[in-house]
Amino acid sequence: MSDRWLVYLAGEIHTDWRDVIAKGVADAGLPVDLTGPVTVHDDSDDCGAAIVGEPCPDSPSNAFWRDHLGGSLNGIRTRTLLDRADVVVARFGEKYRQWNAAFDAGQAVVAGTPLITLHDDSLDHALKEVDAGASIVCRTPEQVVKALIWVVSGRLVR
Repeated sequence: MSDRWLVYLAGEIHTDWRDVIAKGVADAGLPVDLTGPVTVHDDSDDCGAAIVGEPCPDSPSNAFWRDHLGGSLNGIRTRTLLDRADVVVARFGEKYRQWNAAFDAGQAVVAGTPLITLHDDSLDHALKEVDAGASIVCRTPEQVVKALIWVVSGRLVR
């Protein structure tokens, strides 16, 4: 590991949790770089077709192959960044199912990368297996920041 830590922020893209963590990390002066998936939903969906063209433009299955192409291209980015990460934070929200966050969390656990899950207690049962693989379960982005302060610097923030 270098002097800087790389923290991958996986999960839902509809709330400001990434911004809260980024501000907290910056305010704490941590040597942490944050990364994650592309959070512009349309760009993430359209990347494959925009780069190489529609896979089956005249086929009823074009939507499937278009998603497959975009997912495959996004997968290159995700796998590469997860492999480099020192810590993975996986955020699960109430409104949308985050299959990708569960997949990213599983990859982190299999790779031996420490995992922090972030979700409300209403999702405890649904995420019991994911949480079992996590090093810690946080309820708020502020708790994630405190956990990162502890892990990176050894400073306890109460």
